[in-house]
Amino acid sequence: MNRHRAEEISESPIMANVTYNGTPIYIQHVDDQNETARVFPLDDPQNEFVVQVDNLVEH
Repeated sequence: MNRHRAEEISESPIMANVTYNGTPIYIQHVDDQNETARVFPLDDPQNEFVVQVDNLVEH
């Protein structure tokens, strides 16, 4: 996924189907400079982590 699309998804009120390593995730915030996103698994909202935007997949 590219940074621009990740930003659109994070700002949208509509939930998008996005995965990281096969796990459905929610994008909380996108860091423009580092091209990373703060995400958490849908089934574990307390487990926040940062990933490269390129590693996110929209289905």
